[in-house]
Amino acid sequence: MDSTGDEKKGFRWKRTRHSQRNKQDLLQKQSKQADLELLQQAAQEHHIDLKYLDESGFCLWSPVSYSYSRIGTQKCLEQTQHRYGSRISILGLWQADEHFEYALVQGGFKRKSYISVMDWVAATAAETLKQTGRLTVIVQDNGSIHTSKLVRQQWARWQEQGLFIFFLPVYCSQMNPIEVQWYQLKAHEIAGRMFDNGYDLALAVMDGMESRSEQGGYTLERFKFKSS
Repeated sequence: MDSTGDEKKGFRWKRTRHSQRNKQDLLQKQSKQADLELLQQAAQEHHIDLKYLDESGFCLWSPVSYSYSRIGTQKCLEQTQHRYGSRISILGLWQADEHFEYALVQGGFKRKSYISVMDWVAATAAETLKQTGRLTVIVQDNGSIHTSKLVRQQWARWQEQGLFIFFLPVYCSQMNPIEVQWYQLKAHEIAGRMFDNGYDLALAVMDGMESRSEQGGYTLERFKFKSS
């Protein structure tokens, strides 16, 4: 494909994204976008700490991607014995170009595991408030875990520690820049790889996070759940 020729015609080779634009409340989106821009401005001026939260997942077999091969040859990946099961989920908090906090679980995050991570973040927020006077604001979606009764019961306690939550409008995941971080992690660190078990997959995700933090020049911190 002659990408130069396509660009001259007004086209560029880019990834296609899923869209839920037809489900969005445009007035709510505009209002929330304006509020988010105010928060971003406050963060740039160091009045608050702004972090973007989201969850993503990884399976034993990730989609096979394009790669360079010598002419006349084709790169092949040996399939592992298991393809399904042992899904690894990551919950991350991205403070743009400064810091990335994350936690891993097998399967998916539940209310209690989400609260455990948020308690950890709230403890940091309390220290930030004490040392600098800055509040910490978490930007996240309206997922059922984030708005469950058990989680709502924690909000007042987190606010006392200097941690506040800003909810994005529904069906507007593109407003959360951490989505780009997940894409980069999957496209450049995990894509086209196959793993025998969840442990090896988790190690690969952690290695990928380390690699991206070194490339991006930001600090990285992983939350470790206490053994039950």
